This record gives sequence, C-alpha cells and structure tokens, in this order.
Amino acid sequence: MSLRVLHILDHSIPLHSGYTFRTLSILREQRKLGWQTFHLTTPKQVGCQRAEEDVDGWHFYRTTVSAFAGMRLPGLHPVGLMYQVEKRLMEVIDIVKPDILHVHSPVLNAIPALLVGKRLGLPVAYEVRAFWEDAAVDDGTTTEGSLRYRVTRRMETYALKRADHVFTICDGLRKDIVARGVQAEKVTVIPNAVDIESFVVGGEPDAALKSGLGLQDATVIGFIGSFYAYEGLDLLLDALPQIIETRPDVRLLLVGGGPQEHALKEQAARLGLTDKVVFAGRVPHAEVRRYYDLVEVLAYPRHSMRLTELVTPLKPLEAMAQGRIFAASDVGGHRELIRHGETGMLFRAGDAPALASTVLELLDKRSTWPHLRAAGRRFVETERNWRRSVEHYVRPFRQLVG
Repeated sequence: MSLRVLHILDHSIPLHSGYTFRTLSILREQRKLGWQTFHLTTPKQVGCQRAEEDVDGWHFYRTTVSAFAGMRLPGLHPVGLMYQVEKRLMEVIDIVKPDILHVHSPVLNAIPALLVGKRLGLPVAYEVRAFWEDAAVDDGTTTEGSLRYRVTRRMETYALKRADHVFTICDGLRKDIVARGVQAEKVTVIPNAVDIESFVVGGEPDAALKSGLGLQDATVIGFIGSFYAYEGLDLLLDALPQIIETRPDVRLLLVGGGPQEHALKEQAARLGLTDKVVFAGRVPHAEVRRYYDLVEVLAYPRHSMRLTELVTPLKPLEAMAQGRIFAASDVGGHRELIRHGETGMLFRAGDAPALASTVLELLDKRSTWPHLRAAGRRFVETERNWRRSVEHYVRPFRQLVG
C-alpha cells in the first residue's frame, strides 16, 4: 500500500531532542514500507525563517511567523500559533496532496490539523508523546489543577476524541487516554525504540578526552542529555557525597545543557562538589559516543510526577543498545522499560540514599555487568527496534484511508 503521509511536527532537525530523533526513526521506517512522507514544522522551529529547508537529505516545510496580533498578547499566544499552523497547513496540503495527516503532539498542532482535516475530508491521526499540560507543570509555567492546567487538559481531551485514530508512545499514556473516554480500539501504542544498526556495544575510553576533562584515574558516573527539572539531576548531586564517602575516586560527568544548568552548578558549589563534578556542556551529536565511553555507570534519576510516571524515555533504551550499565528511578515510565536486576537497576524515586546505594552496589558487583549488558542488548534487539514499532501504524492507516 503506497500512502502519502503529511507529518505535522512541533520541531525537527537540525534541532536535537528526543522528539526529533523519534521523528526521524518513524520517517525512515514509514518510507521502508513504501510510503511517501512529507513534513511540516510549526513556529517552534527556533532559528528558521525559511519557508522550506533541506536537512540531511530530508525536506521540511516550515511555518514562519507572520504579523498577527494574537502572537503579541500572552493569553492569545497559543491561538496565534494555531492560526499560523492552520494557514500554513492549507498551503502545504495544496502542494503535496496527502492521503492522511499524521499530527504529532502537542495539542497546539492537533487542533489546526483537525480543523483542516474536517474541512478537506482528510483523516487525521494524532500521536501523543506527552501531555502539554504536564510538560507545562515541569517547566514551571503552571501548576497541576490550575485554571490553565484544566483548560489545556480539556483541549487535549477534545483533540483526542475527535481524531480519527490516536497513537501514543507507551502503555501509561494509553491508559490515561482511554480513561478520558476515548475508545480503546482507537488507541495504538507505537513504543519508543532504537535503530539497532546505529548502536554498537560501547568501546574503550578515549584516554586523551578523559584526561582533558580531568577524569584520569577516576571512576565516572554520568548523565548525558538535556538538563530538565524532571530528570532529577539535583537528586544525583545530593547522592554524590554518600557515593564519594565510600568511593573517593568517583567523579560525576554531566554532558549536555538546559534550563537547570545554572541551578545545578550552584547546587554543586553549595555542596562543596565543584571539583567532583564535570560539566562538559553540549557536544556535537557525532561526539556523544566518545563521552558515553568514559562513563562506567549511567544515572537516570527522574523525579516522580505525572509526566515521568506516564511517559517512557529513550535514554535507557539507547543505553541498553550500547551495552551500558545504568541505575534508574522507579517511576512508571522507567518500570515499563527496565527489568530490575536483568536489564538495569531501579531505585526508589526521590530517594538520594537509595540512588547512592544502587550506584555503589553496581560498582561493587562488576561480575553482574556482562549479564546486564547482554540482557539489555537482547531486549532492544527483539522487542524495542523501530522496524517492529512502526509496523503498528499499518493496520490503522489502512483502515483510515480504505
């Protein structure tokens, strides 16, 4: 079955995020199915003022922000965004003539797509990667139960009930969607996965890089990713003194950046850990593996909140694909991916001593590492590869266009 699928995306490459990496994997596998994919991003594509752009062999239609009064009024800003997306979507549909609109969260993308789909008689598949209201709680722009939170949640439910089919990334989100009154048979999980061919089991540490970072002769625990509050890196810093008390050679390597970077540096100074923590900053994607190779135990200490309890992350899957050793908090998103003691180690979320004890246990029991590495790699090879995940689109899409 040859399909013309128009993807409506919050943002895309060249921006790097879990969102953009998941998108690329979906696009590659949909094309392997013989489908033609087209791609439109919203005004959230920061730093791009072109109507169209080619990036790494992929063609993107962009939504540039034009003069619209609502864009300048705080309360109407979301309305302005949706207006721009709806207007640009009509233009792109006229060019690419899609069979189906595949719109990806947030809900600000879904509502314009639903309006246009209804107007033109095009089926709309809505893919939820996280709920906008929960993401807003994490970044501090609202609180759970506030007026904004309730309004946003109602918008989300409105879109979910009116989409022709709903896709989501994990069972936690699926259960929440069905609980809102969406028919269970209308909701399909497309699990987060990895492109196995892109990952090989980790290599030897680069001695020059390790020395350049001041980590020579150190046992390195680390985190590589974006510094968002929900990632729990503050808990990792709180646990570090207990780890170092037992293992003075341990150093913490934090690679990346984000909203919490300044607060984390202040916390490290306040705890007297400035010489024990290396902030490496953001590194080119092509260089990330060299930094992974320096880390003996990765830490994913996500805090417990609706976002982390419902949503499965990519990082642990990427760690398993590389045969990495890691400790992760027992939030719902992690429990859906990680088999404790088999593919990784879980500790109680929000508990710094439990995090420290788990890291120390891993460092003391290196004899278990070959088993953890092999089981993790086997899990992603057999259950969490992108080919298998994307196959779940086929039946719903056939039904929508049949």
